[in-house]
Amino acid sequence: MADWAPIAKEYDPLKAGSIDGTDEEPHDRAIWRAMLARYLPNKGVTGDPHLTLFVARLNLQTTEEKLKEVFSRYGDIRKIRLVRDLVTGFSKGYAFIEYKEERALLKAHRDANRLVIDQHEIFVDFELERTLKGWIPRRLGGGFGGKKESGQLRFGGRDRPFRKPINLPNMKNDFYGEGSSEKRNWSREGTRDWRTRDRDHERSRDKRWPERERSWAWGDGERERDPKEERSRGRERKDRDR
Repeated sequence: MADWAPIAKEYDPLKAGSIDGTDEEPHDRAIWRAMLARYLPNKGVTGDPHLTLFVARLNLQTTEEKLKEVFSRYGDIRKIRLVRDLVTGFSKGYAFIEYKEERALLKAHRDANRLVIDQHEIFVDFELERTLKGWIPRRLGGGFGGKKESGQLRFGGRDRPFRKPINLPNMKNDFYGEGSSEKRNWSREGTRDWRTRDRDHERSRDKRWPERERSWAWGDGERERDPKEERSRGRERKDRDR
């Protein structure tokens, strides 16, 4: 708890797959794949990673010119790299923008997140591939992205930070008794006792039922008596007493 932080300082696929970073076992196959992966950053990428902005969830029709028009508002841009498919040449929906000054980078990181470009709400963060130790991209089971539908949710990033862990008290093993054999004996004996008790209850209820019916019938008859007859009987008793 002392070194806990909502944003990961070092990438760990197992922790990134946990909502609070405390999981001890991977819960999906992608985490296994990321834990076994040996990924090295792309050596073909140039530029300063500490001045580079990662832009995702772009409209596939968005071009480099449109990105330059929008992000040049925050400062001078050195280079824009829109990632495209090697075969088709179509956009993959994310890009990297390198600024000349750190001030422009921080301003874009603060203000451009969730900006709408070409009817798409974009996501903006710092580049992590070359700056975060142990980084594994999402295509290998890592990353900080994912949707509920895909089942590959990742935590510890800006978009989905870790939740603070809740320390629950450890349950004692002898809560229901001492030893597994005694637990089983207790449960079996308890089951027999409950069944016997239920049968006895049913029998006693069957015995009491006719008596209740007689009492209810007598009570109903008393309620159905005519009030005039009651008054006349009362007068007869008074006359006899005189």
